[in-house]
Amino acid sequence: MTLVVTKTKKIFFCVHKINRLYLQMKEKARFNMAKEFNTSVTCDPNIHYMVDVTNKMKVFENLIDKKKYFCITRARQFGKTSALKWIYNNLNDRYLVVSISFEDTEDNDWLSTTTFYKTFCEYMAEAFKNDDLTIDIVAEKFWNDAQKIDEADMKDLSIRITEFCKMETQKVVLLIDEVDKSLNNQLFLNFLSMLRKKYIDRDKYGDNSTFWSVVLAGVYDVKNLKLKIRPEDQHQFNSPWNVAADYDLDMTFNPQEISTMLTDYENDYHFGFDIKEISEEIYKYTSGYPVLVSRVCKEIDERLNKDWTKDGVQNAVKRILKDKDFTLLDDISKNLHRHKELHNLMYAISVNTVQFSYSPIDPVIKMAIMFSYIKDDNNFVTVHNLIFDEAFHSFFIEEYNRKHNQDSQESQANYNYIQNGDLNMEMVIGRFKEIMSDRYKDSDQKFLEYHGRLLFLCFIKPIINGTGFCYFEPQTKNGGRMDLIVNYNHKEYVIELKIWRGSKYETDGKTQLANYLKQRGLQEGYLITFSFLKNKIVQEDPEWIEYEGKRILEAVI
Repeated sequence: MTLVVTKTKKIFFCVHKINRLYLQMKEKARFNMAKEFNTSVTCDPNIHYMVDVTNKMKVFENLIDKKKYFCITRARQFGKTSALKWIYNNLNDRYLVVSISFEDTEDNDWLSTTTFYKTFCEYMAEAFKNDDLTIDIVAEKFWNDAQKIDEADMKDLSIRITEFCKMETQKVVLLIDEVDKSLNNQLFLNFLSMLRKKYIDRDKYGDNSTFWSVVLAGVYDVKNLKLKIRPEDQHQFNSPWNVAADYDLDMTFNPQEISTMLTDYENDYHFGFDIKEISEEIYKYTSGYPVLVSRVCKEIDERLNKDWTKDGVQNAVKRILKDKDFTLLDDISKNLHRHKELHNLMYAISVNTVQFSYSPIDPVIKMAIMFSYIKDDNNFVTVHNLIFDEAFHSFFIEEYNRKHNQDSQESQANYNYIQNGDLNMEMVIGRFKEIMSDRYKDSDQKFLEYHGRLLFLCFIKPIINGTGFCYFEPQTKNGGRMDLIVNYNHKEYVIELKIWRGSKYETDGKTQLANYLKQRGLQEGYLITFSFLKNKIVQEDPEWIEYEGKRILEAVI
């Protein structure tokens, strides 16, 4: 019987390769149409403009060649599913790659070992039935027949996996996408434990006794299940997946990588835009977060009249930030509401520019890394990208205004801050000082020290909304300080926000601001100092001073 099955499989494999080549040619012909930028489903190089990730994916190919088990753990819309598809499309000539997903798994599918067993077998059967490139009647029947068993446990599933792997003429690679939903389920953990045991026993029973390689993809770290945090659940401190191999791979796109996608686009349309400049500008706002890169391009191509300029990039960013249905930004709000410690960490980093060491050992920092809210900047954490930074600011501004019953538009009342199309920053700062001096004159030091920066953001955002853009520029290489950069009508305004800590710090602030203005080729800057010393004489009005060849408007509040 074994000989018959083996011959059948060999014959099928030859037919399968011919079939596969024909279908690939057919697919290529069918997709011989205009491409588009994609942000919603798995990317397909036949119909979507894509960054060339071949070198990145070689890391995964190398792991599979070395029969490793590993995880692709990245934030939402970071290219995990596209990576799995790359593995499937590019390694299916050497391996039998089986791709399943737990995305549609229902809770009752994991109620017992029998339901888990049958659900897993159903997924395996569907993998061979539904995909034209891997249609395998023998394998489909094998897994369909497995579902007819009335009762089964993990040992039965283990035996079934071994029978399947021994039956196949190719080494079997299993890809499981969207594992997050199952991480808090004990049956799934038992399943991982079973795979782990089979992985360890390969030296005893042979490589074909189990899957050659297993790849799990999801947001949460399967090797560190204590990060799957929900208030009503206990933390999981032990993972059955410690056999997973470690690897070093940056899945963000650098400017050169972004340019490969824009070059493909330019070759189709011949607009003549500066690919290098636009790639760098897109990176400036996205830090290479995959879906944000594609979304900026999609906005420019489809909704901004193909304005491939720096202004076009900035307008695309504004449109993204106004999209209330954008899943990635909606997740920021949900996660900050759900995790108080994460909320406080991101407030400290984004608004108060507090510096924390980049320490993945800290569970809250590790959670922020897992969601890609922060990144490593010279061993300190900083917000991952300017789009996220703006989203955090908007969240905290709205939260503050709600709690204090404030109108976010009142800063615009009866004042014309825009003159001849330009922002009158002197008037903005003067009015801000008036409001602060009146409204918060009796506030304690702790309140203003914690909220001073946020109050200025609350004030200026409605003024520049729709036309301007502002963000804190990290300067960790030069002393760990940050300046607020406001872009409005093609002009930059640099504002240093500081807490009064003595004359020396005030002088240091002016020196830092002057140096920063030199770096950006600007002649004027703005220094707002929050002072809490009751015996300190505070200047009544903002004053222009000359400092190291630069004009600085200083306002003390």
